[in-house]
Amino acid sequence: MQADHSAEEQVEALFARVKKDEGRLDVLVNDVWGGDALTEWAEPFWKLSNEKGLAMLGQAVHTHIITSRHGAPLMIEGGRGLIVEITDGDFLGYRGNLFYDLVKVGVIRLAYDMSWDLRAHDVTALAVTPGFLRSEAVLDHFGVTETNWRDATEKDPHFSESESPAFVGRAVAALAADPDVRAKAGRVWASWTLAKEYGFKDADGRQPDWGGYFDRTVGDILDRGEPPTPDDRFLLEMRRFQIDLDPDRKDQAERITALLDDAHAG
Repeated sequence: MQADHSAEEQVEALFARVKKDEGRLDVLVNDVWGGDALTEWAEPFWKLSNEKGLAMLGQAVHTHIITSRHGAPLMIEGGRGLIVEITDGDFLGYRGNLFYDLVKVGVIRLAYDMSWDLRAHDVTALAVTPGFLRSEAVLDHFGVTETNWRDATEKDPHFSESESPAFVGRAVAALAADPDVRAKAGRVWASWTLAKEYGFKDADGRQPDWGGYFDRTVGDILDRGEPPTPDDRFLLEMRRFQIDLDPDRKDQAERITALLDDAHAG
């Protein structure tokens, strides 16, 4: 059923139909986004367009709130349910753009907040992140299809560890089938971590591990001790953003900062 999730009356009508036709709601996945065209990368917040940024928040956060507001009561009535917030990244550090970061951390926080209100009911709210996702937009960007996606690794070797949308879909299915899923409430979980726990694989039989791949790649750059390439610098900056608030990775953050400082000085 087509619905504009920013229009509350349409969302109400959607769940009224679900109740009428099915009598219950088991799983709600909030994944409304549409922010790629609104994200202005490599710009500090004071140079960003407020119009674009606020539109992004409306599309990718407000829609989730509206949808959960009208979906949760149906789950509570049925005495069960799972609400999944799809985000980008399982960390609390920066994501390179103020509004993008607010959206992706915001829906993680939304899952956490909802989980508290749902504790008295057998309904679980949590967040899930995919890794390097082969969405339709990403495939179009690389000029490939799901059939020949490996050809894009010539442009970006990191694409070799990408995953199809089916992978994160199977993560949601595994969570929904887990009788102890409430133990995961309020937190953010990665597709690759859940794949190891539940044993599912991607549609092509692979089990991508974006987190492990990124850890190894950054570690290799640091261990080489050579001046970083432009691609290396990009990855190091990404990792420094990610682990900025992680006290357990302070040593790695300092190593990255030192290597980047040396590169800039040179």
